[in-house]
Amino acid sequence: MHARAMIATHPDVKGDTNDALIRCIEECYACAQACTSCADACLAEQAVAELRQCIRLNLDCADVCAATGSLATRRTGGNVPVIKLMLQACLEACRRCGEMCESHAKMHEHCRVCAEACRRCETACRDALASL
Repeated sequence: MHARAMIATHPDVKGDTNDALIRCIEECYACAQACTSCADACLAEQAVAELRQCIRLNLDCADVCAATGSLATRRTGGNVPVIKLMLQACLEACRRCGEMCESHAKMHEHCRVCAEACRRCETACRDALASL
């Protein structure tokens, strides 16, 4: 990822980066990818009807993570109150998706991988919130 390099070169940042927020941006995008991939893998499973809620949570989490990563990447001006709300929403989406995927992890490896990505993103969002 190039988040640190891009943000550090931003004229409004002038090299003064927030490491917790940058880690969060990277985890958000990684989690969005994992959740999208997990949803697609769930759709390919024989018992797809049993995975309906998992697919829904995967897609919701992917969208929230991608939006959070995008908003947190923007450095022109300041919108800390909205970024904080997005981080809170993201950690909640990751918590719920992670719990659902953990419940399927013994049967579906893609759910195990996704649950791990959700946990990392949840932690990164919590750390980023504390840093703002």
